[in-house]
Amino acid sequence: MNWREHITLDNRVLLGKPTIKGTRISIEHILDLLASGWSEKDLLENYPRLTPNSIRAVFAYIQEMMKDGFLFSEAAESGK
Repeated sequence: MNWREHITLDNRVLLGKPTIKGTRISIEHILDLLASGWSEKDLLENYPRLTPNSIRAVFAYIQEMMKDGFLFSEAAESGK
């Protein structure tokens, strides 16, 4: 899965947060909803511009950020 086909980072949209292309739906918002118990079906019903592939791209994006250490660099620097 190439997350770049579904996710964009644009400083003019949501202050540069990663979002689903063509939307203002942030990766952070999708993860918050999933962590709150929403299912893929809930996401697709409530956000018709999302697709199953765009949701999978969220996980591919997070996996790559973790692999590259981007999600841990701030915590490591602060000694947490």
